[in-house]
Amino acid sequence: MHGVTTNIAVNGTTLGYDETGSGSPVLLLHAGIADRRMWHGVRDALADRHRVICLDLRGYGESALPPESFAHHDDVRAALDALGIAQAALVGCSFGGAVAIDTALAYPQRVSALALFGTAVSGHEWSEQTEELWNTLVGEVDEEDLAASAAGEVRFWVVGPYRRPEDLDPALVAFAEESDRRALAAEQALSAVDVVELDPPAIDRLGELSMPVLVTAGAVDIPDIIRLADRIAAEAPDARRLPDVPDAAHLVPLERPTPVADALRAFLP
Repeated sequence: MHGVTTNIAVNGTTLGYDETGSGSPVLLLHAGIADRRMWHGVRDALADRHRVICLDLRGYGESALPPESFAHHDDVRAALDALGIAQAALVGCSFGGAVAIDTALAYPQRVSALALFGTAVSGHEWSEQTEELWNTLVGEVDEEDLAASAAGEVRFWVVGPYRRPEDLDPALVAFAEESDRRALAAEQALSAVDVVELDPPAIDRLGELSMPVLVTAGAVDIPDIIRLADRIAAEAPDARRLPDVPDAAHLVPLERPTPVADALRAFLP
């Protein structure tokens, strides 16, 4: 099955998305080093029982970025409105997971379930260990050089601290670098816009997540991400912590779509 690529008018902008399947709605939210294409190996495996929507967050992929102030979680709610969806399961990876959590806290009645893979959490402060890992694996990078920055981020996030680049499929690394170059350009543009954060942030509000929550991470992701998964599982009232996905780093759905899809099929309403 292949989704139809289109866009929707949301909060004064247009967001790119694709959709396939029918059944209970599921919205997939991408990592900050990627765009909605990272989900395509998972999307089609869910389409026999779900209406599956892959959304490009504002500024990323095929979504536009007007100069006005906005919040990503408001865009997600408005996207559900525009698509005629009263309530959906939100599935997020990394930054997309943070947006999913923020949406669930801001609009709990719109979120039937949360599934989080290697998620970030708004308000979380990275540990000194993470900074040291970055310095060891990547070091100084010219932020104006998008190709070098993307290569560094892919080395850190996609390869991870416990593998070598040659351990991965070269096509996966090349796709990740191409996606991240586009995402870095999006981040540069976003830095000139007032992106409104959830207030107070999610890190101290995980106990407010009233819906079922599934959480896991890649087994070779950075330690901070695995600790965040543990914290969500400990604090969210209705959370299930899956074992970490073997031989996967930060972009679990891109690297290991089959176990991700299997976990979602077992979990999603």
